[in-house]
Parts: sequence; structure tokens; C-alpha cells
Amino acid sequence: MDTKETISVLNDLIETCKDGEKGFLECAEDLRDPQLKSTMNQRSRDCATAAAELQQLVRSMGGDPETSTSLSADMHRRWVDLKAMITGKDDEAILNECERGEDVAVKSYRKALEKDLPAEVRIVVERQYQGVQRNHDQVKALRDAARARG
Repeated sequence: MDTKETISVLNDLIETCKDGEKGFLECAEDLRDPQLKSTMNQRSRDCATAAAELQQLVRSMGGDPETSTSLSADMHRRWVDLKAMITGKDDEAILNECERGEDVAVKSYRKALEKDLPAEVRIVVERQYQGVQRNHDQVKALRDAARARG
């Protein structure tokens, strides 16, 4: 895989991280439970840290790192906001949408790991993928707990 292709893959992941950063932050704003708010704010910071690490990798390869979220994530958030206005924003519904966002992130990282990445890039992407998978599993567990309480 050449440098240009690697930078493209990394920029896609940066966009995914930026989507997660913004998505978790919006979830935190809408959640009622203070513990859940705190957890989502931490996940948002984790996504920001991952994006910054990937941006540094892109710079080290001579590329211009992505700095924004994706159009599809922006559209998804607008749909979530519209749906929430109609149905009300309970914690379970918010966590459901958060989990859906994490499903997308898991797929993005899996797709990147299918590529023939340089070893030093693969190490970072694999480590971040483990974090994305943990986030997904945690959000799912929190959603299931909210459902059980509801």
C-alpha cells in the first residue's frame, strides 16, 4: 500500500473519530443520568485523543490530516434530533443512537484493518480498534441496563 492510500485510510479513521467525539458529546448533553453523562464525556475525549494521534501519523507521512466530521454523521445527528423531538429523549433511546454510531466506528476500523497497512500504522490502528470495540460494548451494556430499569 502506498503512502497516499495509507493517508486516505487514516483520514477516513480521523473522520470516524471526529464523528464519535461529536456524537458522544451530544449524547452526554441529552442524557439525564449524571454517571452516563460523565461516561459519554470521557468517551468523547477518548475519540478526540485518537483523532489527534491519527492526525499526527498523517503529518509524519507528509499528508494533510482530516479535521472535520463526515456528512453522513452530521445527517445522522440531525435525524436523531428530529426523532428525539417527536418521541422524547429518554436515556435508553439516546444510548441506542450512541450504540448505532459505535457500530459504524467498529466497521470503519475493521475495514481499515483489512488493508495492507505499514506495520507502524497497523499497530496504532489495531490498538485504537480495541478501544472502539470497548466503547461499543460499554455503550451496549449501558443501554441494556437502561432498558432493564425502564
